[in-house]
Amino acid sequence: MPPAVRFGVNYTPSEGWFHHWLDFDPDSVRADLDSIAALGLDHIRVFPLWPYFQPNRTLIRPRAVEQLVALADAAAECGLDVNVDGLQGHLSSFDFLPAWTGTWHRRNLFTDPDVVEAEADYLRTLAAALADRPNFIGMTIGNEVNQFAAGPHPDPDRITSEQAAQWLSRLLAACAEGAPGRLHLHASYDAAWYQDDQPFTPEHSALLGDVTAVHSWVFNGTAQRHGRASVPTEHHAAYLIELSKAWADHPHRPVWLQEVGAPAPLVPAAHAAAFTEATVANALDCPDLWGITWWCSHDVSRTLADFPELEYTLGLLTNDRRPKDIARVLAAAAREPRAEPTARGTALVVPAAPAHRSRCAPGGPVFDAFFRLTADGARPTTVLDSRADDKDHLAARGITEVVTSDQVLPTPQGGTRS
Repeated sequence: MPPAVRFGVNYTPSEGWFHHWLDFDPDSVRADLDSIAALGLDHIRVFPLWPYFQPNRTLIRPRAVEQLVALADAAAECGLDVNVDGLQGHLSSFDFLPAWTGTWHRRNLFTDPDVVEAEADYLRTLAAALADRPNFIGMTIGNEVNQFAAGPHPDPDRITSEQAAQWLSRLLAACAEGAPGRLHLHASYDAAWYQDDQPFTPEHSALLGDVTAVHSWVFNGTAQRHGRASVPTEHHAAYLIELSKAWADHPHRPVWLQEVGAPAPLVPAAHAAAFTEATVANALDCPDLWGITWWCSHDVSRTLADFPELEYTLGLLTNDRRPKDIARVLAAAAREPRAEPTARGTALVVPAAPAHRSRCAPGGPVFDAFFRLTADGARPTTVLDSRADDKDHLAARGITEVVTSDQVLPTPQGGTRS
């Protein structure tokens, strides 16, 4: 039997949001975790805020690390495993960077030797503190750290793809030094798959770390373009899962749908449960899925200011810990036994060159072709153009048919497809 798909949630504290680390309340945390465990989920993803834990380059606060361990132990008592994101980094439209990386101390997060060494020390310390906990899954380097490396960030730390790979390799090694044998990974937002000039590439996601992480948000133009109940919107998470496989060397590399949520108003509250049910079911039809981790556990309190409106309503549970309809949908999916889905035999060709990633983005020909195939019931996956004739690679993945977007989509009237 294949390993069961993991079902979890990104933990957003109901009191104080991630600022709860400043006033850590074990009783409140335990009440939150109890409300998550009651849904039948098996893990949480946890976010220490980097400036609170490492306020000086050579100071990692012991008390903050102790509180992280206490949270992990409380999760264990509730039957929940824990993944920890180290470098926050970026959360819900806010950047959280230590003072020693900005303004008068401005230096590149990815290439400055002192900064990188401090980041490695920090990740190693968190991993080592949790290494003996049976419910510790492993470390994620940080939350969508690729957003710091290019536009549309207002003040990016520019790097090359080679420098991004070096940085990821160094910090993944630090996580493994702290907690050998655990599952360590990194996570990018979808610019890694869709943005031509983003230095963090699909190859980095699919080759570095123990699993590939994808973050699926339909406010990226998918829901705006196609509507809340369309094939592209309801299958967007499955698309990213299958898109990621084109770059993987191992034919069965696991993929973690590490973030996915129902963002209002593009997905209105009245439609959120239906969107959740469809998104989860379609993701579960992808072979080699490690797990689904919903964003997020609890709504952001309306007493906190300046969040984008959608951030206040993304929780499975309300701010006072009451489950919503989407919580019941996810809980039902977590309980349902299922077999590993069969291989996807039709592969859509995608460009290997990072400079052509926008072809895979909403509105691009690869994106549109994938969903034309999906609407026709083909259950497509993807393959790089450089591997489209590699019979051994295709056979190892169970691919029996290779098609291009030009073969799937009609040619525009009066000219050839670009």
